[in-house]
Amino acid sequence: MRGLYLIRERLTPFLRNHYYGTVLFIMINSDTNIPQHPPSLFRRKAPTPERPRFAIAQENALNRRDLFKLAAVSAIPGTLVSRRALAAAQPIEFGCPVPVSGPFAANGKYANLGMQLAIEQYGKVLDRPLHYTLLDTEAKPATAVRKVQELAQEKGARFFAGGILSSEALAMAKEIDKLAGVFITTAGADEITGVDCNHATFRWSVPTYGAIEETVRPLIESMPKAKRWYTITPQYVFGEGLLSAAKKIFAEKGIDHVGNSYHSLSETEFSGYLTNAIAAKPDVLLLLNFGSQSSAALRQAVDFGMKRNTTILMAWASGLEQFQSLGADLCDGVYFGAQYWHQIDAPLNHDLVKRCQATFKSNPNYSLAGSYICTKIMIDAMIKAKSADPQAVIGAMQGMRYAGLTGEEQIRPEDHQVLKNYYLLKGKAKAKMKDADDYADILHYGKSFLPVAQTGCKL
Repeated sequence: MRGLYLIRERLTPFLRNHYYGTVLFIMINSDTNIPQHPPSLFRRKAPTPERPRFAIAQENALNRRDLFKLAAVSAIPGTLVSRRALAAAQPIEFGCPVPVSGPFAANGKYANLGMQLAIEQYGKVLDRPLHYTLLDTEAKPATAVRKVQELAQEKGARFFAGGILSSEALAMAKEIDKLAGVFITTAGADEITGVDCNHATFRWSVPTYGAIEETVRPLIESMPKAKRWYTITPQYVFGEGLLSAAKKIFAEKGIDHVGNSYHSLSETEFSGYLTNAIAAKPDVLLLLNFGSQSSAALRQAVDFGMKRNTTILMAWASGLEQFQSLGADLCDGVYFGAQYWHQIDAPLNHDLVKRCQATFKSNPNYSLAGSYICTKIMIDAMIKAKSADPQAVIGAMQGMRYAGLTGEEQIRPEDHQVLKNYYLLKGKAKAKMKDADDYADILHYGKSFLPVAQTGCKL
């Protein structure tokens, strides 16, 4: 170690800054031969009668040249090896930006479990450990963007899966694109893979257009006498998308849209809207809200007795956790649109169910499953690209075909939209449930997506 000390002390500041770490690394990690007594390399020798000054100067110059050769030879492989070693030691950082407080906290809680499950399943990729951070967006776009920025700056995260609400997902999509990262979401607004699409952003969930096509259309066709429909809609981009798609089908099928009630994202009391709906005497009540708001609206509609003479369709249910909170009696006879259901007959879904039962002692719900598959898609793309560079990962994701949770799924390269099934479920009576989570039957499923030319997306 005395030799190391002397190397450090004798190198000029420039060489010390650029080569000392490299020389140290090489001495410890390679077969480079460093003299046992390096003082002879660096200490100037005093002249004597037997060794005149000019001879000493030549020896000192030679020793300096030897030092420069050592540094030059060591620098190239040493730097490369040390950088590789450093990269291998650093985890690949993921972010899970979802609301874990406020009215959508339950969805965020399960989304966190989904990313956790995927990260733990793989453990390491490209000889680097995987790590993620949960970010509470509070369902607020500005908060979501700020926390994404902080994680990117503090931990270098460039891979994000989350954004349960369309408003926060749209905001984060723009920020992550600026960061040259990768973002995949389950939010529903058509704009995400439409007019506001970008190079960094992907979407697993079926957008609002497809959700309405695979719920409202088949229900109209199965109930030709139900001509009067009333809608309750959250007043933001997601709700507007669902309502717009529903109105187009109403016009096509000759449906009388007898009324619509808008509400805010903070609304919890729906009695006034339901009173208006009952007064319009609809055949079908179409709920276009999500999460706890759709649950509250359904509960209050049942309390008002609407199930007795009105068909109720919740176009975008959050799945199992929502049915568990509502209970079988409330769900019985109600129609639900769903991105995911744990009873889907697909190999990857069977595997996910087994993993969740083993890890959490429960079946997966939509929020968990969506976060799991979004994270898995990014990890599989890293493996395919043999790189954790975000641009290489994006290239691997574009056009990717894979066995997904809903069967065969594909990422459309032109707009980064995953092409997958959407489901129409019908709640069943408690007496007909085969197990504690058998709340509904799948009545219909299919894939409905606007052609890329009609989405407005230009990547």
